[in-house]
Parts: sequence; structure tokens; C-alpha cells
Amino acid sequence: MKKVLRIFGIVLLGFVLLFVAFLFGIKIWNHVAMNGEKELLQNHPGTRVEVDGSSMNLYVEGEGAHTLVFLSGWKVPCPIFEYRPLYSKLSDEYRCVVIEKFGYGFSDGFDGPRDFDTLVRQDREALQKAGMEGPYVLCAHSLSGFEAELWAEKYPEEVEAIIGLDMCLAGCFDPAEDFKSSETQNKLDRVGAFFGINRFLMSISEFEGLSEEEIRQYIAVGCKNLGNSTAAREYEGIIPVFEELSGMPLPKAPTIQYVSGVNREKELWVTAHRKFVEASQNGKYVQLECGHYVHNFESDRIAREVKELLDNGVACQ
Repeated sequence: MKKVLRIFGIVLLGFVLLFVAFLFGIKIWNHVAMNGEKELLQNHPGTRVEVDGSSMNLYVEGEGAHTLVFLSGWKVPCPIFEYRPLYSKLSDEYRCVVIEKFGYGFSDGFDGPRDFDTLVRQDREALQKAGMEGPYVLCAHSLSGFEAELWAEKYPEEVEAIIGLDMCLAGCFDPAEDFKSSETQNKLDRVGAFFGINRFLMSISEFEGLSEEEIRQYIAVGCKNLGNSTAAREYEGIIPVFEELSGMPLPKAPTIQYVSGVNREKELWVTAHRKFVEASQNGKYVQLECGHYVHNFESDRIAREVKELLDNGVACQ
């Protein structure tokens, strides 16, 4: 029996050593690849502006009477590519601006605060430095819904309308309960970044509508950003922004709130979005039967309905 256990232990140790060697092999491969991708990260779409001593990247496409500002969901690696399916269908009539916050896309990292008041201030400053004057139509996905709601509450004259892409709102979930797994996810992302596993995961993803060069850029910027502390620290601001927004009246800006099939059965989520729409001077609640990335699944419909909202003159002028 002892001999069998000893053999089993040797075999198990061998597998462990092979797995560790495999991980470090990926780490070396990723390190070499990242060194070769520096030029891809430098020759990127968009324009950088300086905010709080660091460079933030903004991408502008199209012209028109309305300025649509796209605010990305939590830890989206490259917002410029992520939201293209939607803004490319709107830039024929409007000016579309994609903000890549610090820690996202081709923007720098940032060691300072990542609470949502800071995020809104930096968004506004970046737009102003890029010569983009309000009012804006805020197109907010997921966690950036807090930015849009806070923006509309504190600077209502700057917000023409809000397009909620399955966006978070105060009261839409229990932050203490529903975000328990976020810190674990942050740790897993850091491990993935350390060993270069994120590159493998991104390499097997689907990249619809991107050229070969853009796929290479997407992978490069994803490997740079996934697991970074700048984006991860936004998690710490969720409970404070819940408390701050809960003490404010809901904004009256015209809105379309799209809710995904993923969240349709969540009572708090649906109730919060219906209340947000009811408070609006011109609101619309739309239930979609698709995943959380509604801008990818239903870009045609969303683009059409956004145009109807803006072209009918219902947005605040």
C-alpha cells in the first residue's frame, strides 16, 4: 500500500510540476508578445488629452447636432472596439465620442481615487479639453450607469438625454450581496494577467467586424489592461455611490432604458429602471431578449430608436 501511495505521490507531483512549467511557459510567451506589441499600443485610434497628469484617450467619429458620449462597462478592455457595433450606426448623423477612462483601452493607468465623482469629473474634463461642449447624450453601459446618473444629477444642463445600455442604477441590486464575487474576480484577473492567461482567453474570442490589425490591437490592449488595479478599484466606489444617489431625486432627462434578458427576472433591476423612466420627462423602457452586451446583440434596433428620440426633438436643447 505504501508503495502505491508513493507512486501516486510521485505522479501527482509530476503533474503539478508540468502544470507550473506550462503556466510559466505562457508567462514567457506573453512577455515576449507584449514587447513586440509596443508599436501597436502607440499607433492607436483616438486622441489623448491630459487629465490629472495622465493621458486619457478619446475616440471621435461623425458630426452632427447631437454629441453622443459612450461610457463603458466595468473592465471592458477596449471601449473603442467594444462599442463600435452601435456607434458606427449612429455616426452618420451624430458626433459619437468614446471615452476610454484610465485603465481602459489606450489610456494610461492612474494611481489616484476611482470613486464615481472622480470618474465623472475626469470624463467632463477630458471632453472639455478635447473641445467637446455639451449638452451630451450619455450612452452608458453597465457600471457606467452610475456615472451617467451622477452626471445628470449634478450637471443637468450638460445632459441632453441618457441611453441606458443595461446600465446600473442606484437601487438596482444589493451592492453588499451582489458584488461579493467582485473581489474574487479581481484576484483571478490579476493571476491571469501575471501568467499571461488572458492572452489565450482573448485569442479564442470572436472579433466580429474587426480587421486583422484591429484584432491584434484588441488583444494587445486587453493583455495590458485586464487585471490592472486602476479599473479594479472602481469596485470600491459602488456602495458610496449607491448611498449618494439614493439621497437625490431621479433625473428628468429624456431616456431610453434597455434591459437585457439576463436581468429581466431581477426584481430590483427592473423596478429601478422603470422608476428611472417614470421620472423622466420623456422616458421609454425596453425589454430585450439578449445578453448583457445589448449594444452588440441589438445594435440595429437601438440605433434606430435613438435616432427616433433625437430626431423627433424630444431631447432637451
